[in-house]
Amino acid sequence: MRVCVLGAGVVGLASAYLLAREGHAVTVLDAEAGPGRMTSYANGAQLSYAYVAPFAAPGLLRKLPGWLADRDGPLRLRPELSWHQLRWLWRFWRACNAAQVERTTAALLALGALSRELTREVTAREALDYAFARAGKLVVYRDAAALREAAAQVALQRRLGVEQEVLDRAGCLAVEPALAGMAERIAGGVWTPGEDAGDCHLFCEGLVAVLQRSNFRVSFRFGTRVTQLLSAGGRVIGAATPHGVEEAEAFVLALGNGARALAAPLGLDLPIAPLKGYSLTVPVTGPAPQVSVTDAAAKVVYARLRDRLRIAGMADLVGADHRFDNRRLDSLLRLARRAFPEASDWRELKPWVGLRPATPTGLPLIGRAPGWPNLYLNVGQGALGFTLAMGSAALLADAMAERRPPIDAAAFAPRC
Repeated sequence: MRVCVLGAGVVGLASAYLLAREGHAVTVLDAEAGPGRMTSYANGAQLSYAYVAPFAAPGLLRKLPGWLADRDGPLRLRPELSWHQLRWLWRFWRACNAAQVERTTAALLALGALSRELTREVTAREALDYAFARAGKLVVYRDAAALREAAAQVALQRRLGVEQEVLDRAGCLAVEPALAGMAERIAGGVWTPGEDAGDCHLFCEGLVAVLQRSNFRVSFRFGTRVTQLLSAGGRVIGAATPHGVEEAEAFVLALGNGARALAAPLGLDLPIAPLKGYSLTVPVTGPAPQVSVTDAAAKVVYARLRDRLRIAGMADLVGADHRFDNRRLDSLLRLARRAFPEASDWRELKPWVGLRPATPTGLPLIGRAPGWPNLYLNVGQGALGFTLAMGSAALLADAMAERRPPIDAAAFAPRC
């Protein structure tokens, strides 16, 4: 078919790549001047296939008042008094129960395992160079109670086939000696050896280069903003842009937070809200972590990208606000310097802000849009966009081919 993919972030490009491999003629539209320029640009860089427990969890409700009261806490909320935000928060609250968390975790673990297989396969097949490393991931906890909660999650995930190990302080330092500077603040951790790391923006650029130089039938329209989806006869017939109408036989909406506005006139209310996050990227000039590290209490992640260290975190539900908050950047820097004081000289800081498209449950929407036979969704991956991109693209390709997917995809079926 002639397929039009809206969005050149990591999810859209992974979709374009797998669809092109199946022989479809693909056109990718994106408002930015190049690939992966928005949420995919400088995210946390961790490919956390096995660490996918949703943000909506029973324990979160206990922590929420303290986080919101702390100016430097990992979560902020700016009430908009909009119907969409109120309904999103209501659905999020309803998802904070053990049964939903277990269902969501099982579905995301299956999707994560599929994505790991495909990401590694594509990386090797196309010789992609994006600072990829099979680094493993260590999540450290500062108190015994939090470690016990983590151990319960590990027990659940072990039953689902995930290889993880609960470590004491000495075990954490054995896995990552660079943690010595914060040793006294570590109660223990969870070590997952099968996790990876990489630069998402370079991955996006690599996919575009592969698609441009190979025999794939793929064209890119960067700097092209889609203003409206046109429909007639119960089908989407075109994507309107300032440069004209892009026609196709099928359309894939992979625009993250931007998908809501385009879907709304078609009667689709996508349950997506932007979770604002920040990152700093610094040159490594001293002892820095080799494995990916997550500080669970601060909700900050550290990923080694060869001679750079990516520091990322925060989850601010403040609407579609792309502005930097200097307090957040300062908080990230303070936490990083305290955790790994000698990792960098901390003079060169590359800041980034991005809006992660999150659903209340943490489950992305993948498949045919309700009521529209030739419109497909691949949105809502939240903070796991890089992690789940290739697996999500595979489920999308299966849905478009009307074939049985390798995992149960029912949890991701769009309901909007």
